[in-house]
Amino acid sequence: MDVLYFAWVRERIGIPKEKLETEAATVADLVAELIAREDRYAAAFADLSALRVALDQELSDFSAPLNGVREVAFFPPMTGG
Repeated sequence: MDVLYFAWVRERIGIPKEKLETEAATVADLVAELIAREDRYAAAFADLSALRVALDQELSDFSAPLNGVREVAFFPPMTGG
């Protein structure tokens, strides 16, 4: 699956996207896998309340299943303006 990072999440991880093979069942499981990889992921995902997630371009939550998902995007909350 493709995993995309936006704004300060991308800055902390250092890449805008990557292709991953994962056994994660949910978004939270995927985040746990990423955090275990390197400190830069741990820094990016340190406060999940400051993050939003979209699965195949649909807003979702961290308990959502990943079965059949092709794209996961992590980004900070948006503000209107």
